Amino acid sequence: MKITKISVYRVDLPLREGAYKWSGGKSVEVFDSTVVEVETDGGITGVGETCPLGSAYLPSFARGARAGIEEIAPRLIGENPVRLGNMNRIMDSSLQGHPYAKSAIDIACWDILGKAAGLPVAELLGGRFGDDFPLYRAISQDTPEKMAASVKGYRGEGYGKFQLKVGGDPEDDIRRVLAVSAVLRKGDILVADANTGWLMHEAVRVVKAVGDVDVYIEQPCLSYEECLTIRRRTGRPFILDECIDGIGSLLRAHQDGAMDVVNIKISKFGGLTKAKQARDLCVSLGLAMTIEDTWGGDITTAAIAHLAHSTPARYLFSSTDFNSYVTVSNATGAPRRDGGRLTASVTPGLGVAARKEVLGEPVFVCG
Repeated sequence: MKITKISVYRVDLPLREGAYKWSGGKSVEVFDSTVVEVETDGGITGVGETCPLGSAYLPSFARGARAGIEEIAPRLIGENPVRLGNMNRIMDSSLQGHPYAKSAIDIACWDILGKAAGLPVAELLGGRFGDDFPLYRAISQDTPEKMAASVKGYRGEGYGKFQLKVGGDPEDDIRRVLAVSAVLRKGDILVADANTGWLMHEAVRVVKAVGDVDVYIEQPCLSYEECLTIRRRTGRPFILDECIDGIGSLLRAHQDGAMDVVNIKISKFGGLTKAKQARDLCVSLGLAMTIEDTWGGDITTAAIAHLAHSTPARYLFSSTDFNSYVTVSNATGAPRRDGGRLTASVTPGLGVAARKEVLGEPVFVCG
């Protein structure tokens, strides 16, 4: 089997709530998502998606994803898409870094592999565990009262894990955590995610003030070293995200005892191939994970679901369903949450088909 054509599309994904706000006053109202179709001479087409969280979250941005794919794509024409190791080697030798630009292609190749094998991607990633898996709901940064009300509303929809967007003024963030913790019920899980937003003295104030609250602290500061320092000054369970961008940083953080949970974002690692490698390493190390991505629509949600559902339940702290946050569906067949939980498709491949009427004309075509 050989790749004959790679087509790239741009799709806007407006948010149902109007805007998504996090630390430093950053916000997004419409996500700029990139969808890739990889066609083969065997008549099988795979789809993938990559969608950065704006341009000020990680070293990634939407136009950069498309520029990176345009740089890589010519080298992939004529290659066998199901030889995933070789595909990743070619992408890495064609473009240093920029893993988010490679992610959609890698995901599309897994889709092709699943279709060729007649198996859902979750089975190829290790086999599914259980009937479904838990989701968290991100609570956009707002006043303490409005965030508490949002938690109540989403609990009514079946969610039991809530990720508060903090990382602002410490006094405001303390009130946010306390207000939300006051409305939690037994079994609910609360995460205070600063998204690198605090300076060290601010982070120390917050973790001290909420020391008696059952809350996870996530990525309080920008650098790994700062986060490690805060980790050593709190007894609250600790999550790292933005500063873990590969196997090297993952191993270092584990060696230092820097976290209790780690977020594995598919596009940050460069696709399902490398995210699976990180996932399997975490299982071997006994480290719990949130399996997710930076953002996306139906195709990204499908990819997340397959990786999460093939993760042993004990090590899966949580996951997410980005397609429930947006108003545009870019594919049919995508998983939909049921009572705060999600199930990966049992259809071969990712189990989705791109909506051509939504994708429109390709931004560019190679091949």
